[in-house]
Parts: sequence; C-alpha cells; structure tokens
Amino acid sequence: MILCRVTGTIVATQKSGTLREQKILIVQPVDLDGSPTGRDILALDTVDAGTGDTVLVVQEGQAAAQMLHRKDVPVHSMVVAVVDGIDLPG
Repeated sequence: MILCRVTGTIVATQKSGTLREQKILIVQPVDLDGSPTGRDILALDTVDAGTGDTVLVVQEGQAAAQMLHRKDVPVHSMVVAVVDGIDLPG
C-alpha cells in the first residue's frame, strides 16, 4: 500500500462498462510528513475520498479485482481507505 494525498479528479467520457459508476482520482504519493515522494497516480475511488484527503492506495490488479468482486476489471490502482490520522512512536 502507498500513502497518498488526493490532488484532483479525472472526468472520463469513455469508460469500461464495469467502471461507469466509479470515480477516478489523481493521487500524489507522500511520506509520513506529507511531503510528495513520487509521480501522480490515477486511482479508482472506492471510499468516496475527496481532494486534500490522505488515502491508502493499492497498486495491484488482484487487489482491485477482490475489492470490486470481479475478475474482469481493467484496474491497477485503487483508493481503499481514507487516513484519519498517523501516530508514530517516539
């Protein structure tokens, strides 16, 4: 899983029929301090996240298939949780 911040949404006029009801988000990987660490990722939203939210993203097709209960989904990255807070020891 990757810690990310939602930076925007994508509007797609053409989508796979299995994904017609799903929102696509632009997410930026971040470190535990919230600093950007990588390139933007397009991820399917399954938790109704919004711009500015910190989220957990999975990047593997099998996880997407399990979350959507379908094996024929053309998805690689999915938002699976909104992070409410991070507590670090020390």
